[in-house]
Amino acid sequence: MKLRLSTLILPYRRWNEGGRAAWQRAEELGFHTAYTYDHLSWRSFREGPWFGAVPTLTAAAGITRHMRLGTLVTSPNFRHPVPYAKELISLDDVSGGRFTLGVGAGGSGFDATALGHELWTPRERADRFGEFVQLLDQLLTEDSVSYEGDFYSAHEARNLPGCVQRPRLPFAVAATGPRGLRLAARYGQAWVTTGDPKVNENGTPEQSVQAIRGQAEKLADACAEIGRDVAELDKILLTGFTPDRGRPLGSLDAFVDFAGRHRELGFTEIVVHWPISGSDFAADEKVFEQIAMEALAQLR
Repeated sequence: MKLRLSTLILPYRRWNEGGRAAWQRAEELGFHTAYTYDHLSWRSFREGPWFGAVPTLTAAAGITRHMRLGTLVTSPNFRHPVPYAKELISLDDVSGGRFTLGVGAGGSGFDATALGHELWTPRERADRFGEFVQLLDQLLTEDSVSYEGDFYSAHEARNLPGCVQRPRLPFAVAATGPRGLRLAARYGQAWVTTGDPKVNENGTPEQSVQAIRGQAEKLADACAEIGRDVAELDKILLTGFTPDRGRPLGSLDAFVDFAGRHRELGFTEIVVHWPISGSDFAADEKVFEQIAMEALAQLR
């Protein structure tokens, strides 16, 4: 099974003070896709600089040529499908059809109440997520959309000329629970996981592999329910959260072992965070670049 290697660049640096250089270097290193978080702030970075995902990706589209670009992930926490669809169509156009929308239900972090509303329950987040994905799918595939849901509405929302990628830009749906996995099966061109949250917190790497295998099996079941072949979906693992944490980036051999074990689970893409010293994503930049340039050849 062919495996792709991608990276995730957090938007914490000014564009002319290291931001631009990271995206350019990512393409030089041969990464398949470079993603960024779509947050207003995130965990330990809350008190420092943090820039918007859409402008960052638009700028990145202008200085790269072949590498795909995307979000990991956008959520309903502070996005509305109608204006966001227009931004996505624009991103797809500026990038020449190189954009992938990673989308998830969102969590209870800083974004969850930044607009001044009460924290949503897990059930309400799941309800909103389902409607968010459904409406985005319509907005990105139809010229004019009117819609009235429980959480979102649209009145003759026009999205001409539509996406460069047809019938629309691809969705990479982040999901671990049954409702999210059904959304991935119905709307996704890819499925995204960071592992099992409970196992990530207290488990072992071996337990993590077993938990992720279980997630993949449930995705296959969700696809079977609607008559879809699970092999049609790419499977993306966003690293940095499993019990291994940063160990896979400790050496080339460690990464090859990690990636190989997850390729056996059916993953087609592994995403590694761009190193940030003094953070959860600290790593030796020379080892990181060696992994980018040599790991896939060893896995073949």
